[in-house]
Amino acid sequence: MSPELIGFSFIILGALLIIGKWLRVSLPFLQKFFVPSSILAGLIGLILGPEILGRFGVELFDTGGLFPEAMQNVWVELPGLLISVIFASFFIGKKIPHIKKIWKISGPQITFAHFISWGQYVVGISLAILVLTPLFDLDPAVGALLEISFVGGHGTAAGLSGTFSSVGFEEGRDLAVGLATVGVLTGVLLGMALINWGARKGKTEILSSPNDISEEQLLGIIAKEDQDDAPVGQKTTRSEFIETLTVHFAYIGVAIAIGFLILEGLILLEEALWIEQIELFTHLPLFPLAMVGAILVQLFMTKFVKHSILDSGIVNRIQGFALDLLIASAIATLSLGVIGEYWLPFLLMSVTAITWNVLAFIFIAPRIMPDYWFERGIGDLGQAMGMSAAGVLLINLADPNEESPAKEGFSYKQLLLDLIVGGGIATAASTPFIVAFGPVPALILAAVVMTGWLLLGIFHFGKKQEG
Repeated sequence: MSPELIGFSFIILGALLIIGKWLRVSLPFLQKFFVPSSILAGLIGLILGPEILGRFGVELFDTGGLFPEAMQNVWVELPGLLISVIFASFFIGKKIPHIKKIWKISGPQITFAHFISWGQYVVGISLAILVLTPLFDLDPAVGALLEISFVGGHGTAAGLSGTFSSVGFEEGRDLAVGLATVGVLTGVLLGMALINWGARKGKTEILSSPNDISEEQLLGIIAKEDQDDAPVGQKTTRSEFIETLTVHFAYIGVAIAIGFLILEGLILLEEALWIEQIELFTHLPLFPLAMVGAILVQLFMTKFVKHSILDSGIVNRIQGFALDLLIASAIATLSLGVIGEYWLPFLLMSVTAITWNVLAFIFIAPRIMPDYWFERGIGDLGQAMGMSAAGVLLINLADPNEESPAKEGFSYKQLLLDLIVGGGIATAASTPFIVAFGPVPALILAAVVMTGWLLLGIFHFGKKQEG
């Protein structure tokens, strides 16, 4: 595969993202539904590729559609690389607060988010044991896809493609990316419907309406008069010696390298303590450990480097860039044949996950959150549907002036959520765990953990509500 081909693959992906952005700016219904441009770009790539256009006999290159097979192969590999960049960017440039402060502000949201996440394992594995495996002959590991796709999102779903292949569950990648797409597209719609319902029924403590959103928010742009006040980040190094963006990208690379060394060490440890037919770390992907590497890098910089080198604004832009490319490439290379073959299980999994999320929000969030349950819980619901950005968006709709602790708690929550579920260690290990030990032990473990978070929420934070 030539460097020219790889470079041209990025150029075409960029063109798809521009087309997706202009479609969103031009079509009001896409704005009202808050469909991300990266999803539109991926869908355009999917339509113009071999899976749709190619099936109608259009064959510009070798495999049908407008894109050559070699370019498709580049796009298939991108999510597995970019997901490590995304997770290594979570903590670099951000001050890591004391654990007591995190728990005090975001404890209820941490508890509820973990309850939803582990509950997705419970309902997903139960569905696999009772229906998907006996009736549709799907691998029992399919039970992990709900949490991987809905809480983890596109990044985790596509990033675990290597793990799915290594355990013999190749169709898992396409099912997971498809489920993540369903989650994101339905998440904001359901969230907005719930905000309207909450405002009418008096569930919200801060009256808000999506009708108050500005035109710039709908279009996804920043008004010209506000552009000077919206820098992407602060320069931390002199450009004549090294560009600031280069420095930040380099530190992200260091975090990924540390994660790689940790993973290799865990694999060697597993081999030294080898137990027949049990392989967990061998199938563990790199990206959750890249997040551990990022924490170590940030702690080192905070403690030993006196100059302020890292800026969170620049890191966030690198992370967003990688996420846009990841989502577009993952959807553009989606195998509709796999989803078509398993359309009924796919539908059952989608309905099960969405139903679980909504019921948990309506019936459990009010019993866990000591205050502002709607504003806090709506963010967790948005994230549980597949994207942290959706959670932030829904919080902004429900609490536009940040009168509640919902947004601050949501940001702190990520420290004690993403490291474990939603793409963290537990998410990455879930498929190998089910393959190694079977779905029943995995179900029991998930049910115990879910119940533990539920009891903690009700009897600790719930009592504060009553008081």
